[in-house]
Amino acid sequence: MTRRRLRPEEVELWRKVADTAQRLHPERTAHETPHPKPKPAKQPKTRMSDFTLGQSAQPMGRSHDLAPSLRDAMDRAPVAMDRKTFTRMKKGKLTPEARIDLHGMTLDRAHSALMRFILTQHSKGRRLALVITGKGRDRDGDGPIPVRRGVLKHQVPQWLSTPPLAQAVLQVVPAHASHGGDGAYYVYLRRHR
Repeated sequence: MTRRRLRPEEVELWRKVADTAQRLHPERTAHETPHPKPKPAKQPKTRMSDFTLGQSAQPMGRSHDLAPSLRDAMDRAPVAMDRKTFTRMKKGKLTPEARIDLHGMTLDRAHSALMRFILTQHSKGRRLALVITGKGRDRDGDGPIPVRRGVLKHQVPQWLSTPPLAQAVLQVVPAHASHGGDGAYYVYLRRHR
């Protein structure tokens, strides 16, 4: 909304009112007439040269050394078994010969049960075992130290890759959805000699 200019009779009326009024701050100088605010001078529009956000930025190295997800690490692991059997196993076409469910177990109890199970299946000459760990439950409170969801889910592949189980295990792969999906692993065992 723009302000209109005062007409001469309005300026005269203002002076009469200002003369009869008592000043609130007598130490300040009196204004002759109220003036509208001066309009700011317009800046000429200048066209900027073509600019692309981040055109001169240097590529930064990885700022954080984050561990890959468990599934990514397992997918990048080299295939140590027959490729055709590996593909059939990943697609859920092979039926596990034995299975163990580690739900609700503590780490100590689960570790000893897994060792006993894998070594027993290996001695019996079985090749494919299903290890069910569960997906893990959500933590109620987020503490200052981040904890991965599913302790057993993250520990079992490590246990299977260390002695004495490493001598019996040929390949560990996340199970197909029909056999438990992210909450289970296929463990392909070496031939018993």
